Amino acid sequence: MKCYGLGLLTLFGLIHYGSTILCYECNSASNSMCSDAVLPDSMKRNCSDHDRGVSHTLCRKMIQHVDYGINGHLPESRVIRGCGWDDTRYKGVCYHRSGYGGRQEVCSCFTDLCNGASDFSSHPHIVVSFILICVFKSLNNNIF
Repeated sequence: MKCYGLGLLTLFGLIHYGSTILCYECNSASNSMCSDAVLPDSMKRNCSDHDRGVSHTLCRKMIQHVDYGINGHLPESRVIRGCGWDDTRYKGVCYHRSGYGGRQEVCSCFTDLCNGASDFSSHPHIVVSFILICVFKSLNNNIF
């Protein structure tokens, strides 16, 4: 019986999961608090508020490193957090890019405010696995 209650709770969570997503939005170049481990509520953004002709389905965090001074700017690192809609094979993972004088790490995730911490372990398949275990356990109890 406990499994059914948890299953319903999980199902309601999945319904919310598919509707809108909340992400932190900021750039440490203009707000140094964007680099902090704990972010203020003022940086939370409902991604459905964006009107760019796409459906925002994920959160993104980029860490950019500029290794050399250029155009009067000193070398620096910055953190950029925001909403995303990536349709490539990089969806839900981290990847690295580098070029002359700079490099960046880009990570995307699929749960509310998941781009706040350094842990990008968004695993919706864990929820699905839990549901399947509950279903099989219930079927097994009814058969025997």
